[in-house]
Amino acid sequence: MTVDRIVIVAGETSGDNLAAGLIKALNARRPGLSFEGVAGPAMQAAGCTAWANSSELAVMGLVEVLAHLPRLLALRRRVVDRALAQPPALFIGVDAPEFNLGLAARLRSAGIPTVQYVSPQVWAWRQGRVAGMSRTLDLVLCLLPFERTFYQGFGLAAEFVGHPLADKLPLVADRVAARQALGVPADAVVIALLPGSREGEVRRLAGDFIAAARLLAERRPGLRFLAPMATAEAGRLFEAELAARGGADLPIQCFAGRSSEVLTAADCVLVASGTATLETLLCKRPMVVAYRVGGLTAWLARRLRLVKARYFSQPNLLAGREVVPELLQEAVTPERIASEVERWLDHPEEVAKLVDTFGEIHETLRRGASERAADAVLALLESRRLPECP
Repeated sequence: MTVDRIVIVAGETSGDNLAAGLIKALNARRPGLSFEGVAGPAMQAAGCTAWANSSELAVMGLVEVLAHLPRLLALRRRVVDRALAQPPALFIGVDAPEFNLGLAARLRSAGIPTVQYVSPQVWAWRQGRVAGMSRTLDLVLCLLPFERTFYQGFGLAAEFVGHPLADKLPLVADRVAARQALGVPADAVVIALLPGSREGEVRRLAGDFIAAARLLAERRPGLRFLAPMATAEAGRLFEAELAARGGADLPIQCFAGRSSEVLTAADCVLVASGTATLETLLCKRPMVVAYRVGGLTAWLARRLRLVKARYFSQPNLLAGREVVPELLQEAVTPERIASEVERWLDHPEEVAKLVDTFGEIHETLRRGASERAADAVLALLESRRLPECP
């Protein structure tokens, strides 16, 4: 059997970028493959035919997803029907586990091999999902080193491939060049604001980030704030919040993208929990991490004791200890945020220790992730190929 068609479904911006890197690595190793599925602009540029856009899967929270459930279920049915009409050699779900794991179950029951690229945080909360994953997945491609060991304990095949961001970003960040590219004076004290990429994240965090920036600007005249927006919609929401709070007098400069440059140029980063915390780590910058979900989701998580992990931010999870402050739910206040940022600004010796820790983690994650993921996918495909008749 000649392998030539793969269905791939990615969620939001980070998944789109991961999937695009995998597609390029697969094409380099096996020319002639074709890709179809739920794809963002990066995947489409890499040659993936889009059945729908990956931005449609950018939903977070147990309760918040309910409002989008009819639309998401309809999209999943369309993907299943289209895939089964012409069964592919393989299905790859990239991030978006709430959508992709159910999709994988349907496709694997039809005999299609299934891969999940980016482990859901089952080691942190809702560990009961692992049993279902073992029945519906052939392979999990893990970005974090401890995840492979976790899955091995449940008999689920998993490979640690590293993280493409760790391959892309230099081990030693060039802060001088980043500031020059952004037009930031070398002696300026810069705070980066990253309130998230999803609409819900920005709505829940932008106001407190802006209020914290006002407090910091009042206490420390001369501070500059740079806000790289992950998407056009995130930028629109952030600027609307800035206008609503009378922020025209605040020294906040917004950018479309350019997150790595802004992070490298910053003295401290205020960031929503997620992939951006890893990017901040790889840029070797101190940070304050904030995370807030809807009130009912938070209540359910606490009431049902769904959360198992001690930390929720990637820097602390990777370090195995608290190296950066985490502010969750009610702790996300302008005063608390400002105080934590000032702690970093006032203790350069602690920043130096943090930079060393982040450098060690960077080296651990720098493994040629897209290429390793492609090798694992092709090995699975080879293992599933039917023997040729004599």
